[in-house]
Amino acid sequence: MDRTRLDATLARLRAAARPDQLDAMARFGLTGEARLGLAVPTLRALARELKRDHTLALALWDTGIPDAQILASMVAEPAQLTRAQMDHWVAGMQAWDVCDQACLNAFVKSPLAWDAIPRWAAREPEFEKRAAFSLLAVAAVHHKTRPDADFLARLPLIEAAAGDDRNFVRKAVNWALRQIGKRSADLREPALALAQRLCEREDKSARWIGSDARRELARRG
Repeated sequence: MDRTRLDATLARLRAAARPDQLDAMARFGLTGEARLGLAVPTLRALARELKRDHTLALALWDTGIPDAQILASMVAEPAQLTRAQMDHWVAGMQAWDVCDQACLNAFVKSPLAWDAIPRWAAREPEFEKRAAFSLLAVAAVHHKTRPDADFLARLPLIEAAAGDDRNFVRKAVNWALRQIGKRSADLREPALALAQRLCEREDKSARWIGSDARRELARRG
């Protein structure tokens, strides 16, 4: 790794830091040690300048700075991501925006993405588990050629995780269910049926997920 390039990139990030925004961001769960407070459009602009650089992406991720990790997801080469690298990244997530940006910018474009979903869904740490369902939600939108049957086969993962009452997990589970239901007419009915089953469960998290998904999917009927 060219340390000079990493140092120059970190200097750019620190120069654009917005420490006055950190308290407001924290109220929305945008936390993480050493966060600099950069806005996503600023990071995207820098990523366009840097272009794809997988080695730099790995080094940025390992700084542990949330802003640098989001930038890492933007400059990574998804085809070069290994299973070990993806698992390492999810294990180092400190906030939901880092998780979702990694899924949107990098993971969903990797040929390893689909098989990562059930693996991460079985994890216990909050953001590792969130990554499974954020990635599933993003895949429902961006994996245009994947058969609907593949998404149908992922619904049991949603049902199994619906009882997790941690905020950042349940919101991702809900997101995945809604996106699968909106993907096609053939998936809408199975997704609605699952939403109804969740509404009838005793656990509060499942009922919230089911009610919210049912409300959105019913509007699209």
